[in-house]
Amino acid sequence: MQFLSLILAFQASIVQAQLDSYDVREATIEGVHNALYGGLTSCRGIVESFIARIEAYNPTLNAIIALKSNAPTIADEKDYALAAGNGTGALFCIPVLLKDNYDTKDMNTTGGCLDLAGSQPTADAPVVSAFENAGAIILGKTNLHELALEGLSVSSLGGQTVNPYDHTRTPGGSSGGTGAAIAASFAVFGTGTDTVNSLRSPASANSLFSVRPTRGLISRTGIIPISYTQDAVGPIARNVNDLAVALTVMAGVGYDPGDNVTALIPSSSVGQDYSAALLGGCLRGMRFGLIEGFFNRTASNETTPVNDVLGDMVNALTAAGATVVPITESTYNSSAISTAFDVQKLEYRQEMDTYLARPSLHGTHPSTLDQLYSSGKFLVIPSQYSFVNTSLVSSTNNVTYAPIKLGIQNLTTALENTFKTNSLDALIYPEQANLVVKIGSASQSGRNGILAALAGFPVVTVPAGFSPNSTDAPIGVPIGMEILGMPWTEGILLNIAKMVTEVKRVRKMPSSTEAAVEAQSLQGVPIILPDIADIPKAYPVGVL
Repeated sequence: MQFLSLILAFQASIVQAQLDSYDVREATIEGVHNALYGGLTSCRGIVESFIARIEAYNPTLNAIIALKSNAPTIADEKDYALAAGNGTGALFCIPVLLKDNYDTKDMNTTGGCLDLAGSQPTADAPVVSAFENAGAIILGKTNLHELALEGLSVSSLGGQTVNPYDHTRTPGGSSGGTGAAIAASFAVFGTGTDTVNSLRSPASANSLFSVRPTRGLISRTGIIPISYTQDAVGPIARNVNDLAVALTVMAGVGYDPGDNVTALIPSSSVGQDYSAALLGGCLRGMRFGLIEGFFNRTASNETTPVNDVLGDMVNALTAAGATVVPITESTYNSSAISTAFDVQKLEYRQEMDTYLARPSLHGTHPSTLDQLYSSGKFLVIPSQYSFVNTSLVSSTNNVTYAPIKLGIQNLTTALENTFKTNSLDALIYPEQANLVVKIGSASQSGRNGILAALAGFPVVTVPAGFSPNSTDAPIGVPIGMEILGMPWTEGILLNIAKMVTEVKRVRKMPSSTEAAVEAQSLQGVPIILPDIADIPKAYPVGVL
């Protein structure tokens, strides 16, 4: 009898080891669900496998600010629910990472800023609640460019996040922590925010997919703000299918009185299943406008790879039967558009003052933007000085605000006219006219996100290719393409993105994180992240 008990215990240990060693590299929602519902793994095994990868690779990439300490316990609850026949939900047991400007009631929301390190919301952002209601497990928070004000993904609290494809380069930004984390398979998908480029830049720089939705489709309540006009939130994923599921859940919040721009959602978009939009479709006969003004045609090691990759993409689309129309209008110059119409510096102070003064925001935090920037507990890189100085003394009461808003309206009209004049299904262009910049650069130069940010039109970003490999980038530096459509056409854009991946498969996992990591049981074991003092910072913390 004792011998039989030993055999049974040994068999049980083997089964448990199998359950706890699920390989989560490049894991998808469908793949996780197939393994989970097929009895090949447990929810706890999935969560512990992702955490094992974070513990193995985050000390190098520095993509994670904080992990949710009770994530394994929540996974246990999911396993109990599954055993009881209640394991349902579009995101049941799907580990998700949040950019650390999403409010969470059980984790601080810091924006990567030392002065907000103790800031504790008392309610989840609506999109966070939507994830949890769909069965997702929030695994933790990712680093970002401090307060999402630039694209280098360096912060006073989180330090510098590193690009997993080239450790000498930034991961894009401001959602660069999410980009690096999802590229390295630290979760199934993650979230970002986008005021100018910040959902699309890290997708481009990490061979990922993202969607910046039509202005108003997804509630921004409970997100640390910058600009009422330009802010958007959305998902970042490794494949189009997961992107569509994530978008469906996030957009499922619908009208939110806390964000009145959601009143713009048309009835045709309410409750839409974006996964269904992926079915069918054909590139033959489609018309794409290629924005020539969004390229840097000066040959260099930083620009030529982008031009070559986009040239190959155009050839692939043409070979598939699509028509690519050159768009040469002088209107489309990203630098000129930003200089003339970027309105965030006039809206930032009012937006932040409102967010910081909420009675529901507990913990230790400043109550105004001016107090934050007087604290010394923040990081401002050189390219941000002018922006912050202007924001601290400006508002929507400035005499320049109304003319700029009118200019945005005229730009939007011009964009609509470009679509109609050329009978376009979408516009395409490189997210960044040059490779993602090196760590220590003054700013993330060459990005083209401003057009969609101002017009509020939707964009899906897809991997387009890689630069030639090098010592620093063993498989090359990722390069992404934006696909911009008319308002409320997210389903069409996702369908196009799916077809693009079928004619040109690009996504590759970074070689620096390609090795499998064996999960260990975390029962009672503390989760270790790097000490703040050991995290590299590209710039010193300072005061304006």
